[in-house]
Amino acid sequence: MRRESHVPRGGPDGGDGGRGGSVYVSVDTGQTTLRDFEQKRFLTAGDGGNGGNKQSHGKAGRELEIGVPPGTAIFDAVSGDLIADIVSREQRVMIVKGGRGGLGNAHFVTSTHQAPRHAQKGEPGEVRAVRFELRLIADVGLVGLPNAGKSTTLAALTAAQPKIGDYPFTTLEPNLGVLELGLEDGRRPTIADLPGLIEGASMGAGLGFAFLRHASRTRILVHVVDASAADPLRDAGIIRDELSAHNPALLEKTTLIVLNKIDRPGVHERLVELQEGFAKLGLNSVACSALGGTLGEGVGALRKELARLLPDAETLSLPTEPAGVVVHRIDPIAISGFEVSREGVAFRVRGKAIERLVHQTDFARDESAERFHHELKRQGIEEALRKAGCRAGDSVLIGDLALEWDDPDDSGLLNAADAADVADLELEEIGETLEEAATGSSEGSQ
Repeated sequence: MRRESHVPRGGPDGGDGGRGGSVYVSVDTGQTTLRDFEQKRFLTAGDGGNGGNKQSHGKAGRELEIGVPPGTAIFDAVSGDLIADIVSREQRVMIVKGGRGGLGNAHFVTSTHQAPRHAQKGEPGEVRAVRFELRLIADVGLVGLPNAGKSTTLAALTAAQPKIGDYPFTTLEPNLGVLELGLEDGRRPTIADLPGLIEGASMGAGLGFAFLRHASRTRILVHVVDASAADPLRDAGIIRDELSAHNPALLEKTTLIVLNKIDRPGVHERLVELQEGFAKLGLNSVACSALGGTLGEGVGALRKELARLLPDAETLSLPTEPAGVVVHRIDPIAISGFEVSREGVAFRVRGKAIERLVHQTDFARDESAERFHHELKRQGIEEALRKAGCRAGDSVLIGDLALEWDDPDDSGLLNAADAADVADLELEEIGETLEEAATGSSEGSQ
């Protein structure tokens, strides 16, 4: 209340509380992995400030901006629904909304109620569990069986320094590099080395299941094949089968076969046969020895072939697929306002507006509790509960609030079963009375 000298009836003076901060996710082009979230998994925005006297408005809570790499898909961790799929710097999506600030008592002054003691509490902010899934955006994706030489090929084409070893599954996570095509060209395409796939990867075998999704966001797929293997054509077929099982559209992408490890004994003698075999499948191939780095045999030819297959600089500046999506879902309860249903022996009331009012009501104050019950009647919730069969003494659940229903309209009202029992009882009493009367009459006549 306003308290100043010479102002004996200052009236309500409380200000509104500030809105809580919301949580946004946006694209940070400087990031390439989601590793930052391995340790810090709980993130929170700022609280709204309290309202002050002289109707001072509380300070709004600090918003939280979470930066993720381009190509990050955001899912609701509980329902599994897609929230957004963001690929460009301009995209920004709210995943958690801050709660509304409560209204001060100055809002509730009327001509007949000049000194309200009622004020709203602030609305709690949302709590939501989400799952981030990165689908790398790269111009060229290197795929192949484990130990085919993908990481070595990436190192030969770019300045990337991936972990390289002569054993399967050296690469446990994707590596990115930039291919320099020369000062005159002006294009700087990115190349992603995707961890090795094995037969059955599309069904969850090996490491490939977690990384097949990355292949969908590349312009060109480069199949790195070990030319010294027993059957390189079969090895390439395994990869194509797994890509097709994951997403048949992947086979429609521009594809180049790299016959790697031609420095090994006996490989040169079978190169023509292998290249003809891939040509019959409609696939172009380039032979090289990536182990020699940028000066390795055939690496220059591979670089030239990639430059020929890649689009112009203007197209390269655009995302590899249409800009991501933000999914908006309509809540049917939001349209109808509320919904009443049975939950065990209790009645559950669901609705955004009424649940918010529960959070904002101070039930320790009689005036606030009376306003809440008036709102139940105004919104038609009381009538809906009666129609659903709610009677005095039943439990009503609204959000985190549990109420024992006390309906004054129930006084003198009986349900059908109770009415039938009462009717039977009354009939029995009437019968007994008539029987007693008849007995008394006969005794009097005697």
